[in-house]
Amino acid sequence: MLTAVAAIWGGAFTSMKGTLERLDVNSFLAWRFTIATIVLILIKPSVLRRFNKEFIKKGALVGFFLGSGYIFQSFGLTLTTVSNTGFITGLYVVLTPIVAALILKKNITRIEWFAVFMATVGLALLSLNGLSFGLGEFLVLVSALFFALHIVGLGEWSKGLDTYALTVLQLGTCALLTFAASLKSGFKVPPDAGVWWSIIYTALFATALAFIVQTWAQSFIKPSSVAVILAMEVVFAAAFGIWLLSEPLTIRIALGGLLVIAAMYLIILLDQRKTEKV
Repeated sequence: MLTAVAAIWGGAFTSMKGTLERLDVNSFLAWRFTIATIVLILIKPSVLRRFNKEFIKKGALVGFFLGSGYIFQSFGLTLTTVSNTGFITGLYVVLTPIVAALILKKNITRIEWFAVFMATVGLALLSLNGLSFGLGEFLVLVSALFFALHIVGLGEWSKGLDTYALTVLQLGTCALLTFAASLKSGFKVPPDAGVWWSIIYTALFATALAFIVQTWAQSFIKPSSVAVILAMEVVFAAAFGIWLLSEPLTIRIALGGLLVIAAMYLIILLDQRKTEKV
């Protein structure tokens, strides 16, 4: 299911190609998260009754991490290249086990670190044609840290909380944050039907559905494993680009994709062995 989420997110890059040239990133994100939140509430209005003080505190915090990740990523993207943004964002694969180990004192095995290393090398091969480091790259690195905090926080709290309600609260927090960020350049309405369709696709599938699955899955999968599996997003983005947009398939891209897939397989195999022992 998490691999399917990565596929949906990878496909979203293709649907958004050209869209962000006609609508600024933060307005796009604000519409995306707002629509996703409203749709989930309309499907199940009773979800609002599950909110209490403790629930709101935890859900709003993981939502803050997620929304901040997207905001820093979008600001960084304006100051650096798409390839640099893709790779540095993907470093949440490395930062997630580090955050889990430092803050929550989680034990990360050598095999898990090896899978993280493989995924990182794969991401570099998929994304990079050279890397400089300036303000834009720093902002994207901050976004990767927030994404790592989101994965770790979700892994810590999703076990005891209602999945649907936690997803609504996360996405609602993201909607508020991205709307506030969009005010800097002026919140804008989508200019045409093509942009609206892209927003609706990402809102329903890449946001509402995807984050319900991630929230549910993280109730029983380790954060470090989740980070490696979600790194498949970059592989799927490359695959859809080659298939639908006729982008070139090079040896470097093929090798990078294979390394990420191998890392994901290693993590899943390790998880299965742990389950069998239990």
